[in-house]
Amino acid sequence: MCATLVAAAAWPAGAAEPSLAAAEQAFLDLLDTRGAAAYIESGAVDRFDGRDLDAWRQAVGLQQQRLDAALASLTAGTLPDAEARALAAMRATLATAASEVAGETAAPTCADAQRREAGYAELREALTDCFLEHGNRLRYDGREIDRGAALALLHTVDDPAQRRALFEAFVPLWTALNGRNEPDSPYRRLVALAAADARDRGSEIDAAARAIGIDSDEVERWLVRVLEAWRDASPPQEIEPWDYRYVHSAAGRQLDAAIPAGVLRPVNDRFFADLGADPVALGVVFDLAPRPGKSPLAYSDFLARGRFLGSTWRRPLARVVGTYAEGGLFALNELVHETGHAVHVSAIHTRPAFMDWPDTLFTEAFADVPSWSVYEPAWQGRYLGAAAPEAASLRALYANVVLDVAWSLFELRLLRDPAADPNAVWTDITHRYLHITPHPEWPWWAMRVQLAGNPGYMVNYGLGAVLAAAMRERVAVAIGPFDTGNATWYPWVSERLLRFGSERDTRSLMAELLGGPVSPDALLRQLQRCRDER
Repeated sequence: MCATLVAAAAWPAGAAEPSLAAAEQAFLDLLDTRGAAAYIESGAVDRFDGRDLDAWRQAVGLQQQRLDAALASLTAGTLPDAEARALAAMRATLATAASEVAGETAAPTCADAQRREAGYAELREALTDCFLEHGNRLRYDGREIDRGAALALLHTVDDPAQRRALFEAFVPLWTALNGRNEPDSPYRRLVALAAADARDRGSEIDAAARAIGIDSDEVERWLVRVLEAWRDASPPQEIEPWDYRYVHSAAGRQLDAAIPAGVLRPVNDRFFADLGADPVALGVVFDLAPRPGKSPLAYSDFLARGRFLGSTWRRPLARVVGTYAEGGLFALNELVHETGHAVHVSAIHTRPAFMDWPDTLFTEAFADVPSWSVYEPAWQGRYLGAAAPEAASLRALYANVVLDVAWSLFELRLLRDPAADPNAVWTDITHRYLHITPHPEWPWWAMRVQLAGNPGYMVNYGLGAVLAAAMRERVAVAIGPFDTGNATWYPWVSERLLRFGSERDTRSLMAELLGGPVSPDALLRQLQRCRDER
């Protein structure tokens, strides 16, 4: 698959003073050993690069010691500005990295969410486990399905009674997360702890706002403008919550016969190859088969960081994790999104200190630049051999986009007022802007694992849609349409947006790309297309 991960390598001579160069090398080696251990821990493989999990865990401990010793010899105040920035970037990555695999205690389980004394980190892990324990084992129609399959079926099941049964299959998960919506339910305790943590350290929402140079109040105004545009572009009839996805998914139902599970990878790979970003050539590792205990969340991550081996650059190696037992447009969009992350990882070509993701907001937004193409009729005609009408395709895309915007506004308002009733907040948002019939008795907001695992994270999808629309518009102007492939796409976006890793922030990347500040105007123009087609 690749050369031995921890090998003698260095950034080109002269790029860093010797003690910092040694720290950067140790930093890369630690991240690579962590990545290998996490790969095995995910259950995808028993061994990687010739070693089992115990060996990689031992390597993590040794590499951590080596890095600690290298960092101990460095003092930011004695370094030139550029070198101090590199040191700060490494420390930021280490501070936000997942807990080390070596010497971990048993992870909290869903049952631990009932413990009133559970702290913030423990409660987040416990509630995330609820998505494994309950979300991966929903009972529907006499069988067991996972949360992803249930959400996909809500787009396609024709019988309204069966859609409601699917919706109610989530009740055990909702109950584990929010009890009877009492003030001290696990989720409401989580929100209170998240709000307290945000007061001390800032929230995901604060970080997203800061990333594009606005404040959280402006984020809220933008989210509301987007939701208002959808409200005005949508038919005014109220929709039951179990019917929302179905009503807006005519395009998916028309195309799903052309998208069985077996074509997801081939179609995905062909599209990216046409963009100049062939996942096979880039060495992307896909982990898509279902298995017990697998992550309930689709995600992409580094498996190995990029580095020089002598004078030769070895690009970063990415892995994509997801479960797609069923096909369909909804699943295909998610796979293209995750592969968008993977080709982003593969494009990073920078010094070791910055060999990490950039701002989360930009990271999530960029993955939507290719994934939104799936909903364009031109894309469908080329890669599926059939196309839905433009109006239906646009509605299928943006109905899901505005759900993410609604979740973003939901979390923003709860973190601002953690004593608020989450059911009431969600009911108000979805009724006011999405025309969904009020059901405050149902905590049906609790369908996204990010709500439990990382409160505030949903803003990276909701606000990220603003950035995605702006990037798609600008890139198409610069290099021409890319919905049906464009071999200049990957070199162009790699050079201007992707290669920097954590070296460049979202604000500077977007300002340089757009020639000015970010605004929601491009997304509002796309929602106007929905109105024009109504």
